[in-house]
Amino acid sequence: MPANPRRRSATMVETACPLDCPDGCSLTVGVEEGRVVTVDAGPASPTTGMFICGKVRRFTDHLYGDHRLLHPEIRDGAKGLGKYRRATWEEAMSLIAARMESARDEFGGESILPYSYGGSNGFLTHLSTDADLWRALGTSRLARTVCAAPTGVAAQAMYGKMAGVAYEDYASARLIVVWGANPSASGIHLVPFIKQAREAGATLVVIDPRATPLARQADLHLPIRPGTDLVLALGMARELFARGAVDRAFLATHASGVEAFEARTAPWTLDRVAAITGIPAAAVSRLVDLYATIRPSVVRCGWGLERNRNGTEAVMAVLALPALINAFGVPGGGYTMSNSGAFGIDAERWRQVPETSTRVINMNRLGEVLTGTPVPPVKVLFVYNSNALVTSPDQNLIQKGLEREDLFTVVFDQVRTDTSRYADVILPATTFLEHYDIARAYGNYAVQLVKPVIEPVGESRPNVVVFSELAARLGVGSEEDETDVLLRVTSGLPEAIATGVMEQRATPPAEGARPVQMVDVLPRTPDQKIHLYPESLAGGGPLYSYEADPASPIYPLALISPASEKTISSTFGQLRRNIARLQMHPADAESRGIEEGDTVRVFNALGDVHCLAHITVNIARGVVSLPKGLWRQSTLNGETSNSLSPATLERHSGGACFNDARVEVARIVGAAFGAADVSVFVPQRPNDVH
Repeated sequence: MPANPRRRSATMVETACPLDCPDGCSLTVGVEEGRVVTVDAGPASPTTGMFICGKVRRFTDHLYGDHRLLHPEIRDGAKGLGKYRRATWEEAMSLIAARMESARDEFGGESILPYSYGGSNGFLTHLSTDADLWRALGTSRLARTVCAAPTGVAAQAMYGKMAGVAYEDYASARLIVVWGANPSASGIHLVPFIKQAREAGATLVVIDPRATPLARQADLHLPIRPGTDLVLALGMARELFARGAVDRAFLATHASGVEAFEARTAPWTLDRVAAITGIPAAAVSRLVDLYATIRPSVVRCGWGLERNRNGTEAVMAVLALPALINAFGVPGGGYTMSNSGAFGIDAERWRQVPETSTRVINMNRLGEVLTGTPVPPVKVLFVYNSNALVTSPDQNLIQKGLEREDLFTVVFDQVRTDTSRYADVILPATTFLEHYDIARAYGNYAVQLVKPVIEPVGESRPNVVVFSELAARLGVGSEEDETDVLLRVTSGLPEAIATGVMEQRATPPAEGARPVQMVDVLPRTPDQKIHLYPESLAGGGPLYSYEADPASPIYPLALISPASEKTISSTFGQLRRNIARLQMHPADAESRGIEEGDTVRVFNALGDVHCLAHITVNIARGVVSLPKGLWRQSTLNGETSNSLSPATLERHSGGACFNDARVEVARIVGAAFGAADVSVFVPQRPNDVH
């Protein structure tokens, strides 16, 4: 068919993705007549230049979809009903400033709680004018621990967040252990390098309760019980010591706490490990054989193993393994965790207001804080870069708190979220294709400039502009435009990175984009040693102490909520149109009389999720799974997996313990999807505004 002569060719613009994914992709965006028409891989970062994920490739559905917020709105009905009227920015901002000022004057600045996370990981959208505003007002501080807190504490205590093995160097490894990660869903640019290694003869091991795509291709898949990774890693370490596979000369020079760590491994025999983890002793022994003999070996330590009561110490035990055998010193040897610390970036260098000493509220306890009696009470909640109602534990308690008529809630977002149903004021935010930002990847080694490719949709505004305007209205700052903030933030970056950002290059850290551990980079601990038994964490009792499974006869099944190929945390959750399916092992389903496609309830003392059953051998027996980041429209009754997750905290980091949810599953008798006797949750209509 000949080309339409009236159709203009798209202008291609290069930018980068700042969303909460390890890869930090370079992008090429096609713009036609002021609208984005294509989003694809860009050339700036060689690591990600081959392709991008389907989530971002379909970004126009998010950018122009029915849920997109186009103008400010003010509540015009009871909380939770989603009834709003259109407002001007002047009216909305005046109301917000007045309510914040009133709360500060009557109850003190700590009565204001800013609540945010990784809706954007850019330095402008969540580490600049927003931080200055909250500090200047003396608000409560937020412990942002819903993700990566245990892994961060472990990596800092043991290695000072030493830079890890680059994706490209996985191609050189001959043993790859993917532990608690699913690169097929998150961090997808690692997969081609694993494939290259496999084609060159590498052995692949995957440790995960699910048979992920990589697990189904692996030479060895260990379907571990959630929360028992600490036990497996300690058992492996014990065997390495017993078999003489430990490089004691290396440890004598480069590590501390060796004797204390070895003593903590002593009780973990193969039989005891098997009994707790559900992995046969022979399979554990085979893993030890592989790890003790094959070089180069690399462990990709993910975030799945941190989401429980044993999170920090599990990660510590896993990260100890490369040190025991001295897997370092060669490309493809060592481990990869988060690489965010490799760049030497400190946000304090561009913030204008110093840190305060106000109270700290753990974000995982949001429901408790909103419904309890803290002093002072939280009177203003400002939610941005987060869909708090569906991403934080104990969802039903959070909803109860959001329903308080004396709580003034602001939701500042790109789309109409589940949290926004309970807002008093909704503000429309720009997406990363409509504003400037600076993106730091934490898997790929790249810092990149994010630049607007179109004008803001509707009346949406960038975070930096809104927060600086609020500061000016409240008399604690002055208004700044995007370019002013961009220059200020850039000036606070390390010089080489700042230059690269302004030249629109994907810039690696000073040690380069493919550092070799213990050669190009050393531990960033004060003594530059690996701390196998960090005393800084030992104040609460002996380290490497396994806490038993919280399962009970009433709630025997472990519920996990892993990342999926559909969303980035909860971002894009509004685009999921189908009812979620609970993955369940055939044996667990049969004993409960559940068949494929049945309507089921997943429940415990905290909540009750109605969804559909998917019976599969691709999940371990005794484990069930719902996707991470579901919105309420994705279940039949409007509760998601976080309604079943306890608000308990991991002991070292205060991290969330999502995978400690223990549940029962039952078929809803006589019900089928859409049947009249099933209570179907009806989400707010995207444009229910007058």
